[in-house]
Amino acid sequence: MAQEFNWKKLQNGSDIRGVTLEGVVDEPVNLTPEVAQILGQGFVSWLSQKLDKKASDLTISLGRDSRLSGPTLMAAVSEGIRLMGSLVYDFDIASTPAMFMSTITPNFNCDGAIMLTASHLPFNRNGLKFFTAEGGLDKPDITNILSLAEKNNFVAAIEKGNLEKHDFIAVYAEGLVKKVRECVNHPDDFEQPLKGLKIIVDAGNGAGGFYADKVLKPLGADTTGSQFLNPDGTFPNHIPNPEDATAMASICQAVIDNKADFGIIFDTDVDRGAAVDNLGKELNRNRLIALISAIVLKEHPGSTIVTDSITSDGLTKFIEEELKGVHHRFKRGYKNVINESIRLNKEGQESWLAIETSGHGAMKENYFLDDGAYLVTKLLIELAKSLQKGKLLTDLIATLQEPEESEEFRLKINTEDFKEYGNQVIQKLTEFASTQDNWQIVPNNYEGVRISCQSPEENGWLLLRLSLHDPVIPINIESNVSGGVAKIATCLLEFLTPFDLLDLSAFEQK
Repeated sequence: MAQEFNWKKLQNGSDIRGVTLEGVVDEPVNLTPEVAQILGQGFVSWLSQKLDKKASDLTISLGRDSRLSGPTLMAAVSEGIRLMGSLVYDFDIASTPAMFMSTITPNFNCDGAIMLTASHLPFNRNGLKFFTAEGGLDKPDITNILSLAEKNNFVAAIEKGNLEKHDFIAVYAEGLVKKVRECVNHPDDFEQPLKGLKIIVDAGNGAGGFYADKVLKPLGADTTGSQFLNPDGTFPNHIPNPEDATAMASICQAVIDNKADFGIIFDTDVDRGAAVDNLGKELNRNRLIALISAIVLKEHPGSTIVTDSITSDGLTKFIEEELKGVHHRFKRGYKNVINESIRLNKEGQESWLAIETSGHGAMKENYFLDDGAYLVTKLLIELAKSLQKGKLLTDLIATLQEPEESEEFRLKINTEDFKEYGNQVIQKLTEFASTQDNWQIVPNNYEGVRISCQSPEENGWLLLRLSLHDPVIPINIESNVSGGVAKIATCLLEFLTPFDLLDLSAFEQK
């Protein structure tokens, strides 16, 4: 490796991500097979120290999503692991949650696992997510692995480790099938509790296509109309991302066209999911959180639901007044939300669900693993139970108050020292809000500043925060009245105009 190679640039919070393919201007390749091999060695070295176990006694599983660079990168990581003397289980196409499950599933019990994915990022990107039986690695762990890779002082084993191929996604899917059968406990058809239901899956040509054939069909569901199940790293139909408007429009239309009872959509590596009801209406973002919260709070009354910071006031009212739970808003970032829920449980405050509006949902009953397939499976169980009672799944959220309008504005910060500048904006807005008659700062806010905008013309809220990694200030505005977002945005734009290092063009485009 060249001395000037920037290993730190590969870190993306608790993951590693980089550019693996040429073809995009100003995005040079930095996650090469050579780099990937060294990262494989780095993980073995880190894991050996953590578990106090010889490298030659370690078993590490590898899986990947459908990205074009996946096979080459996987071969390189595998080679690095095997050079250290460790055994590799090659799972080929798999999901991120399945990779974690390989560390705790009997007959596998891998010491560690690596998923090659860059989630919903463009075709030229790829990355690595790491797991042990304790869960996904955190930021300091990734920093340590990159430090080991940068030093590159690895000693190859006398005997190279073996490689074994396994169809683990089938094992993982069997676990979901078993859960549905046991939880629904259908009085007439235990084996096929979804018989008579048409349920379609949109995998976006990512790794989630298995759910139709290996989960839904054994349960008796008719999956006719399912789309984009075949892995294809060019993602020819739409971005595999439940937050993407085109992707959601596609699955909604498919439900309508096929007169389906339910629709399911996954992101590339299946750690996120969303759904569509029988009318073709999306069960996403606040609606998805409300639905799974209703299910969780039936099972665990009074539980705390941890969400990210951009959830609506209507969701808070629904969770706390209708469901009698506790809504705890925290920082953006799925690991932040999950870790906060874990922290609350350790301190004696029961929390069974941590979920972001992006669709990352993790449940205490499922190792706090953000697992899109498990989340959707919980919805399917409730769907089947509701039908036995002559009800609809969406009856659970009939009283959810949804905003009349919702917008996000993303303002670029044109300075290298963007974090300091962004924090200055937040501080000044906090001071400004305190001088406005109808604006009130919302207490117990964990990132940026959230303001309740209480005039009749506004009737909503705004959240201004600093992006976790990019030189960007995202602003979320919601209102319960028509024209309310524009009214709030106009007042906010007047405040922001003097900040000459902010690109305010986002306001003009709305």
